[in-house]
Amino acid sequence: MPAIERLTAEGFDAGVKELAGLLVDAVDGGASVGFLAPFGHEEAAAWWRSQAPAVADGSLLVWVCRDGGAVTGPVIGTVSLALASKPNARHRAEIVKLMVHREARGRGLSRALLATAERAALDAGADLLLLDTETGSTAEHVYRTGGWTRYGIVPDYAGSPDGTLQDCSFFYKKLTASG
Repeated sequence: MPAIERLTAEGFDAGVKELAGLLVDAVDGGASVGFLAPFGHEEAAAWWRSQAPAVADGSLLVWVCRDGGAVTGPVIGTVSLALASKPNARHRAEIVKLMVHREARGRGLSRALLATAERAALDAGADLLLLDTETGSTAEHVYRTGGWTRYGIVPDYAGSPDGTLQDCSFFYKKLTASG
């Protein structure tokens, strides 16, 4: 199994180029992750750099999955956990930007990245996770079979990379210490 590591603020800064490449691959592959095509590497790097303050203050936790099981291998997947900042919401967090490079899919990396984020959420005191994804997508299947509960669909919620509006499914998962 490839190595999964949480990025420190310094590691995040050093990893922006590879994270940008992963984001460009996702958009080029048609993933609805918040960006429209054409989407270039500089634009992707700028978006990732804009996340640096949240990574530095610990409100955004970012993991990368590296190929070959080594901390020096190429980044082939990522997931982020956005911790809630409101005092009445510290029991919940949001899974964001779960992406696996198109050439690395089908190897269980999404599930491994999700499991990592779920364990970290519990460690941070968050036992309720939320996320959204394009309805009918491969990602939706990953969440449904991974114990997540769909609680609604919003029509025309987000645009796909070509700008076509897509329905979006919203999921939650109540975590327990035993899994």
